[in-house]
Amino acid sequence: MRAIEIDNPGPQSTLVTREVPDPTLSPGEVLIRVAAAGVNRADLLQRAGKYPSPPGASELLGLEVSGIVERVAPEVASLHVGDEVCALLSGGGYAELVAVPAGQVLRRPKFVSLQDAAAIPEAFITAYANLVGEGRLVAGETVLIHGGASGVGTAAIQVARAVGARVACTVGDDAKIERCRSLGAELVINYKREDFASEVARWSGGGVSLILDIIGRDYFERNIAALAPQGRLVCIATMSGAKAELDISVVMRKRLSIIGSVLRSRSVPDKSELVRDFSERFAPLFDTGAMRPVVDSVFGFDRVEEAHELMRRSGHVGKILLTW
Repeated sequence: MRAIEIDNPGPQSTLVTREVPDPTLSPGEVLIRVAAAGVNRADLLQRAGKYPSPPGASELLGLEVSGIVERVAPEVASLHVGDEVCALLSGGGYAELVAVPAGQVLRRPKFVSLQDAAAIPEAFITAYANLVGEGRLVAGETVLIHGGASGVGTAAIQVARAVGARVACTVGDDAKIERCRSLGAELVINYKREDFASEVARWSGGGVSLILDIIGRDYFERNIAALAPQGRLVCIATMSGAKAELDISVVMRKRLSIIGSVLRSRSVPDKSELVRDFSERFAPLFDTGAMRPVVDSVFGFDRVEEAHELMRRSGHVGKILLTW
């Protein structure tokens, strides 16, 4: 099969298409012929040598795909050859074929194309795991989502609205404001022109219940200030740096929770449970059109460097996809 491999991992890395052996099907897995793969910021970190694959996972890039089931391990009864699906991966999506545990596979929603279904798994499962799972978001609460126009951001706005929460988000470009509003965000803040902490305080009447943060160090102090009493800060990335100072007395006085979370390195049973819970609760919303993946652009795998550059400069709204 064809696959994209990393040459010279680090600042000068390049991506090269090569013929590699087909993946081996292990017990409990299905083999998917890839129609499309999602591009994630984690792919950029991995090729830069900063985010290695978990032990036992494929060293190829790619954390989500859509495609058609080509082979099924004997003990798998929930999926069959020919099923159109999308899947959450620990790696291996930048290839023509990928083997994945059956529990991490979702059926393609009825009104989502096979190609666009690749925009669902990583973004929506990340949003669900951290808003509803780690963040304990419930109806009537308020949430601030940093990077509202990103793949995870556009999914998180929709998940939060489906839960019944009120949503604010940050963006870095005025052109992205209306796109976020169309997904259900009440307040959209251009962080380059406005202070999100003060804007959120005015909008929420004193602070939000939950913040989903991808920035890290540069936002940490303002995130703490923007939380209401008993608020929760869920940190899922550290784009500006991983080390920050913390005034513990503020955390104590406001009774805050600071939660760290990752998805890729979770166990197969943990991921399978997340996929099952998300599917049971939200899959019907895709079928009615109330929830939808947001796809910014689609590149052929021969243009993977262009796709990565678009991700690198945050020039997109929603997901960037790759297709063979």
